[in-house]
Amino acid sequence: MLALMDTLRRMQGDALGLLGFGPAECSYRVLCAERCWRLRKYAGARGGPPVLIVAAPIKQPYIWDLAPAVSAVRRCLRGHLAVYLLEWAPPSGGGANAGLADYAGRFIGEAVTRVSDDAGGAKPFVMGHSLGGTLAAVFAASDPRSIRGLVLLATPLCFEPGSSRFRDAIVAMAPSAVSAMDIVPGSLLSQLSAMASPETFVWWRAIDACLSMGDPRAAEVHARVERWALDECPLSGRLVNDILQRLYRDNRFCGGTLRIGSRAVGPAMLRLPTLAVVNTADEVAPSASIMPFVDAMPRGRARVIEYPGEIGVGLQHLAILVGRRTHAQVWPQIVSWIHAHA
Repeated sequence: MLALMDTLRRMQGDALGLLGFGPAECSYRVLCAERCWRLRKYAGARGGPPVLIVAAPIKQPYIWDLAPAVSAVRRCLRGHLAVYLLEWAPPSGGGANAGLADYAGRFIGEAVTRVSDDAGGAKPFVMGHSLGGTLAAVFAASDPRSIRGLVLLATPLCFEPGSSRFRDAIVAMAPSAVSAMDIVPGSLLSQLSAMASPETFVWWRAIDACLSMGDPRAAEVHARVERWALDECPLSGRLVNDILQRLYRDNRFCGGTLRIGSRAVGPAMLRLPTLAVVNTADEVAPSASIMPFVDAMPRGRARVIEYPGEIGVGLQHLAILVGRRTHAQVWPQIVSWIHAHA
């Protein structure tokens, strides 16, 4: 039934696409493809510092390149960065058994090696948003020498009880819903998120739609985000359970006890330049889910940029990727930071 719901939601998204609200991605080629992931390389910015975007495994990665005016990929290309993107394939066969150590360890590590080889041996910066940022941070802590720096956008890193209402609600309801699933339908995760934080995933979206009605450009971005939100992707059940148990419930990463391979990783292991961007209006990754981790990192390694969010983004959690004001004010700082550390 949930797999059927995934299909129905994608059909709804396709209908919005026919109305002109589908993704408008810039050109890229697939540099390599493996069973669980593939690596994109975008055209342009040859010779600039390489940046590997780690997409979140939830939904499709074109939220990074939603439309020309609100595209993080295009913003990086215009900033003379060589852009690569790691996108995740739907789990199948042995891929359904892949867990956190595979995604945040082996898979990202293989992609980093491919990017470095393609960039003439240059170490890439790794950039991630939301869960993609969490996976990127875990990898960076486990293998800091393989990359040049880390950029985390609206990325939850600390999962102490009380760090966010979303975290507390997810821990209370989600494990029993997904514990026995080999493959978790995206629709189930969307439903659980809406139940965990209806003010974020239901009411704010409706309010944002109303506030965007007087601004055609904001209304267009909102509609494109709604189309993206319907584009469901299934996830590996082992990955989902690892995230819920080892990160959300036990807070092992922030506590320094998360094991990736033979190593225990945590904030003390992040001995490389790190930029964290925090939306103070975001309830999925609020400051309380980020700052305790940043404060536990080696002194002088991290810079934090805070901004207040904006309307016309569908979800505040996505504002750093699709907000027009964010693209005008925050992204120039992100690109400048990368160049300064290249």
